[in-house]
Amino acid sequence: MTRILALAAAILLAVAAPQVQAGDCTGWVVGVRPINQYNHYSGNGFLAVRTGPSSNSQQIGELYLGDEISVWNRSGNWYRVQCMTGRCQNPLWGAANPNGWVYGKYLNIGGVCP
Repeated sequence: MTRILALAAAILLAVAAPQVQAGDCTGWVVGVRPINQYNHYSGNGFLAVRTGPSSNSQQIGELYLGDEISVWNRSGNWYRVQCMTGRCQNPLWGAANPNGWVYGKYLNIGGVCP
């Protein structure tokens, strides 16, 4: 009887365990110029956050070298991210804590990624 109860408890825990979802993948912005070289018009010192996974999509925000992000989706080399910590919480241009698409070349990510 004790064995059956232990097996039943293990099954319930496995079923009730949280499922891995997008956002379980985090990372940092890398490979962009430092903030002291920031120039919005020339594209230096930030990683553009866009409305879609394309350099033709509208820019809606900025991420900066060392900012921590959470990854929510992927489309080819583009990742949908959310600012978690860093300068992106108080950006030089655009809304704070941007949520949108960035080019993956400038991310160092790990975890369970989409």
